[in-house]
Amino acid sequence: MKRITVVSIVLSVVLALLIVLGFFIFAQEREIKQPKEEILPKELKTSSSETTGKARITLITIYDNYKANPELKTGWGFSCLVKIEGENILFDTGADSETLLSNMEKMGIDSKEIDFVFISHWHADHTGGLAGILKIKPNLKVYKPESFSDPTQIINGVWTTGPLGTDIKEQSLIIKSTEGLIIITGCSHPGIVNIVKKAKEMFPHENVYLVLGGFHLFGASDSELKTIINDFQKLGVQKVAPCHCSGDRCRELFKKEYRENFIENGVGKIIEIE
Repeated sequence: MKRITVVSIVLSVVLALLIVLGFFIFAQEREIKQPKEEILPKELKTSSSETTGKARITLITIYDNYKANPELKTGWGFSCLVKIEGENILFDTGADSETLLSNMEKMGIDSKEIDFVFISHWHADHTGGLAGILKIKPNLKVYKPESFSDPTQIINGVWTTGPLGTDIKEQSLIIKSTEGLIIITGCSHPGIVNIVKKAKEMFPHENVYLVLGGFHLFGASDSELKTIINDFQKLGVQKVAPCHCSGDRCRELFKKEYRENFIENGVGKIIEIE
């Protein structure tokens, strides 16, 4: 009996050792595999936050209430086509499909070649043409302000600020070019200076090369406009292209201060950045 008991104890000890060894090997395997699963996505996120390289960036205003090309239709609203590294981004869609599609056709822009739509906010003068675009290309991806909660890279070198503001949630587009940051705004309801500051917060070591779009300053006084222009200069904004809801007086004062770095923006305007 004693011999059997000793054998049983030895077997139990061996079994226990095997179980412990098995757990140890399993833990070692998990230790090796686990970092790969955690680190790989982080590496992908950080490695893709580069500038757009040496590719040409083309910005085409295809819907606006200001006119740069007399052959095109105007309307109260805004839409800008961003062509970058083989991607065609439609920033907002103006107030109606008829004007938007007519201007695109006259400018030789194929709506079927749009890769995705970026909506700044849900006001009708920025979303009215969306139905017409989706009718032509039903599966087109649309990035809405509520698609994001924070600044996010959409494609290489192209970011959203994420939704800003309180009553009206609005996002703006930021492009990291070799010249510096290009900021495209819809209506700037959160405040145009706040949007530029957000871009600088996101990329503190980058200069702001161009701010384009609606500045929402059509009712601002001269003193308010001069303060905003002064803020732009302090933030190092090199070029400006206000349109849509910016207002005539805003454009006049920005032009006076920025001179050759002021761009007369409106429907049909094409800006190329090498």
